[in-house]
Amino acid sequence: MEKKSPDYFLREIERAKKGRLKIYIGAAPGVGKTYHMLRDANEMKSRGIDVVIGFVETYGRKDTEEQIGDLEIIPLKEINYKGVIIKEMDLEAILKRKPQVVVVDELAHTNAPGSKNEKRYQDVLELIDNGISVMTAVNIQHFESLNDYVNRMTNVKVRETIPDKLLEISDEVEVVDVSPETLIERLKNGKIYSPDKIETALNNFFRIGNLSALRELTLREVANEVDDRLIEYKNRKNVIGLKGAQEKILVCVNLRFNAEYLIRRGYRLAKMLKADLFVLHVYNEDDLRDHKKLKKLDEITMLCNKLEAKFFMVKSNDPAKAIIKFAEENAITQIVVGQSVRRRIDEIIRGSIVRRIMKGTKFIDVLVVADPRG
Repeated sequence: MEKKSPDYFLREIERAKKGRLKIYIGAAPGVGKTYHMLRDANEMKSRGIDVVIGFVETYGRKDTEEQIGDLEIIPLKEINYKGVIIKEMDLEAILKRKPQVVVVDELAHTNAPGSKNEKRYQDVLELIDNGISVMTAVNIQHFESLNDYVNRMTNVKVRETIPDKLLEISDEVEVVDVSPETLIERLKNGKIYSPDKIETALNNFFRIGNLSALRELTLREVANEVDDRLIEYKNRKNVIGLKGAQEKILVCVNLRFNAEYLIRRGYRLAKMLKADLFVLHVYNEDDLRDHKKLKKLDEITMLCNKLEAKFFMVKSNDPAKAIIKFAEENAITQIVVGQSVRRRIDEIIRGSIVRRIMKGTKFIDVLVVADPRG
């Protein structure tokens, strides 16, 4: 019999104190996430489970509204913001009521100013920490690391995002899927948006190409997550032949427009390879005197925190040398850099940074990412 370590039992005890998280994921609005979630909640109630609705958004869809049935609804909290009353999920009331399970729709929602937490996903994490299980729903485009990818694919900028860790810590993920043709038919029949919004939606987000790409992305992301969990399980059980990844990805950024793009690209690579992600900014004194650069630095730091990347800053007038030194000291296996903006004459005189990195390192792959602006 396999002997369990004290740390293993400690983790299991801590996990047992928390609620469980189930996420319903779809490729786009209207696929039926909320409908399925409410249907499952009613089934739980019929089996004697104490389940309530903390927040649900039906968008006036009759079929979805009917699924609420006789589920208990926790009244929303009213927040007065600049003379306007905004209704939000009442986190405190749910914690006080302490049901076994709570339905929390619209996971990527940003709470009104004055709420306890800035984002609804933070409310969900707090509920779980307090032993309340959560059923929630979100579309694939709201995951942080997919932000640039979805923007390029659909030409739609998603402003409300959630950390990828929500998918990683979930206990169950259910994909709610319909074909693009079915979804467009639902839209035309007024089952997704009001009549005045249908034509705009058809000409923008709800194009066949967009929906097909988002559908493929959804299925692939969830499949990758399932694969990750399988490998984690096999490693935990000490299955022969699986020793875990040794890859370490280093993304090198300056304070230009494409820093976030490079970081997200590095995150995708690190996730695929199950690798640690490092982000490095080599700076000089001038960077610390430029307000625009300092603002950019704050934005990069926030993104790294969201993606749980390890962010480092090194002061040097020789970026290539600093990158090589950092890579060697941290056993980096792959380096991600953006295209150089140096003038050709500067590269001839001082040498290309990429070439110097490749020459100065051994057994390290260097990925040069194209300028996202084309």
